Amino acid sequence: MSGTDDVTVIGHFVDGKRVSGGSPRRGDVFNPATGRRTGEVELASAADVAVAVEAAERAARTWRDASLAKRTAVLFAFRELVHARRDRLAEVITAEHGKVLADAAGEVQRGLEVIEYACGIPSALRGGFSENVSTEVDSYSLRQPLGVVAVISPFNFPVMVPLWFVPVAVACGNAVVLKPSEKDPSAALLLAEWFAEAGLPDGVLNVVNGDKEAVDALLDHPSVRAVSFVGSTPVARYVHQRGSMAGKRVQALGGAKNHMVVLPDADLGLAADAAVNAGFGSAGERCMAISALVAVEPVADALVAKIAERMSGLRTGDGRRGCDMGPLVTAAHADRVRSYVESGVAAGAVPVVDGREVTPDGESSGFWLGPTLFDRVTPDMSIYTDEIFGPVLGVVRVGSYDEAVELVNANPYGNGTAIFTNDGGAARRYQHEVEVGMVGINVPIPVPMAYYSFGGWKSSLFGDLHAHGEDGVRFFTRGKVVTSRWLDPRHGGVNLGFPTQT
Repeated sequence: MSGTDDVTVIGHFVDGKRVSGGSPRRGDVFNPATGRRTGEVELASAADVAVAVEAAERAARTWRDASLAKRTAVLFAFRELVHARRDRLAEVITAEHGKVLADAAGEVQRGLEVIEYACGIPSALRGGFSENVSTEVDSYSLRQPLGVVAVISPFNFPVMVPLWFVPVAVACGNAVVLKPSEKDPSAALLLAEWFAEAGLPDGVLNVVNGDKEAVDALLDHPSVRAVSFVGSTPVARYVHQRGSMAGKRVQALGGAKNHMVVLPDADLGLAADAAVNAGFGSAGERCMAISALVAVEPVADALVAKIAERMSGLRTGDGRRGCDMGPLVTAAHADRVRSYVESGVAAGAVPVVDGREVTPDGESSGFWLGPTLFDRVTPDMSIYTDEIFGPVLGVVRVGSYDEAVELVNANPYGNGTAIFTNDGGAARRYQHEVEVGMVGINVPIPVPMAYYSFGGWKSSLFGDLHAHGEDGVRFFTRGKVVTSRWLDPRHGGVNLGFPTQT
């Protein structure tokens, strides 16, 4: 990186080092809390991407043969570096994304959990063995790396989402080309540097910053064997189609419209707390944010009042000042979310709390919109049908449990959902009947732990394998079955030394 007039030029990380100066196209990076331009990110061309892929190809040839002991040693060292420097990483997230420091620290922690899962890769890669499947014939299964894989990550989690994929991919023996969001690219470069410091060989992890040109280059490059993507549903569908047409394995995680169902027997105070936390954390810029609260009557009036009461104590402002909620990521995105608020009012929804009236604890030039609560939202309104990706929570009133389930299942998205109830039978029925990939019971944001897998259904996922956990290992490896017959061997020799891993 180099600075010009207090604006940092942000390049790429290729073959073990930072590189810059070769990309004539650049994009602006802002501090969302001030509205000031803080960086210029170089946008990679197809030629730039090809250089990174070539570096990954060279590295993959030797990294795939690195022992599991070597790979896990690198992962453990990387884990220690990220853990020791997590505050610095959180500060970088807040500076470019805008989420408050506590939320950024939580993001780093969830990424650390996947690193820790990847540290156990020897267990995850164990195959099976069957002796004497026929006379003196044995069969066994292996899982081997793919080669070069690409990761395309979104702006809302510049650390956590790359860490969903990269540690598992490299632990499995692959080389990676990561393309982070051009809106907040700096955290990915730090991760790449720290991986190198932990002992990851040059070229095993490369970072190219860019826009659609870089994405298309990764999707089209014949040496890229697989692509992991997180973003909006239209782009996820595009990535899956284009990557699949090029013969690649693709997991493309798309958008969401997450519903939280509140039954009449629920503890309304806890439900209100959960709705506020899940609806407005990270300014609603989460693919697991609750944006549609389904109140089963007769609790809607009381629940809305409790939510509004809790919202009155929220502080919106600069994430470095101990506020509850920060700004939106860009001015354009703030304008887009604000237009949805205006659309909701025009459509007849009741604005109980209007975020357009917020007085932020921060500079007026920041990209501000306060938490917004709508009541009496109907399924035909755009604030219900569209993924807003902002701090807008809409309450839909229904008359029964069955009506609530029908509403959730009719939605084209199927990422996450939650039910709040004290009725175990109702909860068990909901988890069975709802057509959603991740379900919370009295848990508003049911993001699985790293040893399970993250992913939705319907238009929230394109591909058949989810992120991290067992699905992540399966995605980044290919299965192979060996059938063998040997003459009875005779081995001899004496060695009293302690056996070691190499």
